[in-house]
Amino acid sequence: MIQQANLSVESQWQKELKQSFSRLDDLLSFLEISTENIDQHNEARRLFAMRVPKPFAKLMTPGDIDDPLLKQVMPSVQEFETKAGFITDPLDEHNSEQPGLLHKYKSRVLIMFKTGCAVNCRYCFRRHFPYADNSVNKSQLKQHLQYLEDHPEINEVILSGGDPLMAKDDAISWFVSQLELIPNIRRLRIHTRLPVVIPSRITQALCDILKNSRLKTIMVLHINHENEISPELANGLLKLKQANCTLLNQAVLLKNINDNVATQVNLSERLFEVGILPYYLHLFDKVDGASHFNVDEADAKRVYSEMLVELPGFLMPKLVREIGGEASKTPISL
Repeated sequence: MIQQANLSVESQWQKELKQSFSRLDDLLSFLEISTENIDQHNEARRLFAMRVPKPFAKLMTPGDIDDPLLKQVMPSVQEFETKAGFITDPLDEHNSEQPGLLHKYKSRVLIMFKTGCAVNCRYCFRRHFPYADNSVNKSQLKQHLQYLEDHPEINEVILSGGDPLMAKDDAISWFVSQLELIPNIRRLRIHTRLPVVIPSRITQALCDILKNSRLKTIMVLHINHENEISPELANGLLKLKQANCTLLNQAVLLKNINDNVATQVNLSERLFEVGILPYYLHLFDKVDGASHFNVDEADAKRVYSEMLVELPGFLMPKLVREIGGEASKTPISL
């Protein structure tokens, strides 16, 4: 009976995923926003496909074309603009040790466990990533496991993508069980946005996998604005906490979305209310087609300085920039 209940919950998130919006006019109609003169914006889907789950769309304010959640996922004619310094591979990731495996940092390995995403954020630094060349099957995952055994300096595995929680629970269960057999692996980190946009993805089966593992599990969510934290997400996070999962958040500083002190303070406070600690506040990765999201470093420092006045230290994310080829993220000095 328990297994049947888990399957029912899992099918719920998969069903919601299939109901995602893929056209801008459909999304705007749902939000009761005029669809006149949006054809040129809709064309940006040719550059980067649009995908917006309905649970996430329900968090947007009807009638508001400037809603901060809508602006993150809405295709825009600005994506056709080219700007010096904005490139397709800002983090130098397109050539990896093995397909789907990135060993950028000494003690950690990133595995692109699932190359699809539940939501296509228009500012995504991997919007040009060759996912077709980096998708992995079970045989390739076994090669990755061998790589981990051959590199005893690695003690942490980061599941990324795409979004690793696009994988079904049984696939996650198998991989976790294999990681547990490698003595040098101590921690499993899961980078995901899926529970934010489809909260039903936090299934009891997933929680049980993490709770019963010998590995210390950290889930790093991607939340940019307090309005993304729904009651349904808060309930799911409680289940993860009960499964002994450490919850962190990484956000991206985005122009005209969250690049002001009040929004950042409210985000940190709301994160803590639902059991998440702020971890990173990233400066925008300069990816081609998304320059309109960029916040100047001087403005970012100003916002961060004012956050220090408003927030206790434990609610201050680290302000960082990721630079391709560097051995760690680069802290931004004030």
